[in-house]
Amino acid sequence: MKTIHIDSEEQLREVAEALLAALDGRTVVALRGEMGAGKTTLIRSVAECLGVEDQVTSPTFALVNQYESDKGERLFHFDFYRIEDEREAFDLGYEEYFYSGDLCFVEWPEKIEGLMPDAVMEVRITVEGPTERSFEIE
Repeated sequence: MKTIHIDSEEQLREVAEALLAALDGRTVVALRGEMGAGKTTLIRSVAECLGVEDQVTSPTFALVNQYESDKGERLFHFDFYRIEDEREAFDLGYEEYFYSGDLCFVEWPEKIEGLMPDAVMEVRITVEGPTERSFEIE
């Protein structure tokens, strides 16, 4: 496990680069942290590292957003905060995404814990102050 502490959002690129370097063949990343911890902001930084030019926003109501890197790689961003039941993830076709080989970032994975693949990267974000965060990457 690697832990990175940052004092400002400007340091997020370091976290994004460390996350990408630690993937080790995994394609599904579970982001855990309280509301406002910076999950979407971290995904935005990862997308920038991958050359995504689209604006990265939370898919809170759509449940999933798709982005494409400048190399044609797809990145999927899920936000399961609003789902009431794992069946909603089935209706979305989560398996096609999670097992596609494309990079998938999952906010609120605890809502679909029973559906998460075995080989998942876990990222825990802890709020330590107004701009301070701690990231544990497993």
